[in-house]
Amino acid sequence: MHGLARSGGSQELLRWVSGRAEGWAGLLGSDGTVLHGVARAPDSSGIGSADLAVEGARELTALGARSLALDKGAHTALLYSLDAPPDVPAPVLAVVGRRPLPEGLSTLLADAALPLSMCWAAETVERKRRRVDLAESRGREAVLHLLMTGQLSIAHQVAGALKPSLPDPVRVCVVECAGRDRDEVARICADLSGGRSWIVRCPVYARHLILVVPAEPGQSDGRLGPQVATVVDDCVVGISEDAALADTATAYRQAFHALAVARGLPERHARFGSAPELALVTGAEGARWADALLAPLLTHLPRRGQDPGSQELAATLASWLAFSSHATEHLKIHRNTLAARLRLIGELLDMDLNKVADQSALDLALSIRATPALPRPARPAVGPPGSVHTPECVRTLDGILRLPAVRSWATQQLRPLGDAEAASGPPSSYSTLRTWLEHEAQLGATATALGISVPGARKRLTRLESALQRSLLRSPSARYDLWLAFRALDLTDGV
Repeated sequence: MHGLARSGGSQELLRWVSGRAEGWAGLLGSDGTVLHGVARAPDSSGIGSADLAVEGARELTALGARSLALDKGAHTALLYSLDAPPDVPAPVLAVVGRRPLPEGLSTLLADAALPLSMCWAAETVERKRRRVDLAESRGREAVLHLLMTGQLSIAHQVAGALKPSLPDPVRVCVVECAGRDRDEVARICADLSGGRSWIVRCPVYARHLILVVPAEPGQSDGRLGPQVATVVDDCVVGISEDAALADTATAYRQAFHALAVARGLPERHARFGSAPELALVTGAEGARWADALLAPLLTHLPRRGQDPGSQELAATLASWLAFSSHATEHLKIHRNTLAARLRLIGELLDMDLNKVADQSALDLALSIRATPALPRPARPAVGPPGSVHTPECVRTLDGILRLPAVRSWATQQLRPLGDAEAASGPPSSYSTLRTWLEHEAQLGATATALGISVPGARKRLTRLESALQRSLLRSPSARYDLWLAFRALDLTDGV
């Protein structure tokens, strides 16, 4: 009996008692609610046994007694009130069997009452601990969501009740737990960081942990990512560049791209390579273009109070662009709700959200909007007629992509393709990537256009992830930046 209590808990103890009683055994609340119920005998698994136990538990509570025997028809119910911690309602042990009951059953139940009470108390404490852990995990997830959407003041307010305080600047690490339990890896990360890092269980990918690490020079946390990869032998870690807290979303994308590279490295960790952000490269003209493009969305007023407003729609769009269909887990909404919001966003902006071209434009516009350091002059700059700097030219996405600084950015983005082809990379890297983007980043259509199998197309793109040091097949994907880079070079080459 005590061995069952240690190994199987109250459920196994009840199963054993049910077998000895040749009937139904269970734990009930004082109001008759069945908490656990087990019936091992073939003729005792009906609803009648549980109903008799419920009736007996209510009568036991009404009488204020410690034990009770209740006969009904051919069955007898034996009930005992168990001990419980002061702040927990005491459960009732109930056994229902056919008469005559096995000899010595009453003594057996009295002996089983103590280990059952101890098991129930321990399980109650464990349930409370799990609820507290879940509440803390959801709180940290909410803070991360606020950081991703640039709501720093609210994030600091919510984080004030948790520890540690939000660091600034930060470095973001994405830890992929291949074979070990994610909670165990989270505890290891907390120990390695000395409790100074924000550790969030990713709401989108079940095997990912997101670490928001202080990025001060000289701190040991700068080596947290490599340390985790060394200590946990089945983890892979992607590490971002140092960034301001306001740029947490950008740092997360960098870490996610670095994770794609780290999967192919023997050391199982990689840091994001230095690369300028297109949002910064576009400058003030890009800010003006983004404001104009998103204006119908940002000024939208819902017709009904329960309909999503402009801020909620913008957050939905950003989440969908980053995580695709996984945005339902990120936003905690139903897939039908997501589909309805995306239809509304497409109508407001007069854009086709199924097209990579429109997705890329919106992703760039949202990135520009989320860059607080970007200047936004009140009046457009004036340039010579026909110049790429004239306001008429830069009011469109193509006008932005014709800017010299954007062309330099595009050249840098696609340079690894040339290096790969000049060295040992496959000769079809450039055409594979272009074909994939031209076919809306769909593997099936890409494979058909290239005349290869879908696994073959996937292998080519996986090799390109290593060459580009960006994630392509999993969201957040670099397909938006790559489409913009190709478009920028096509426009400027055609001038």
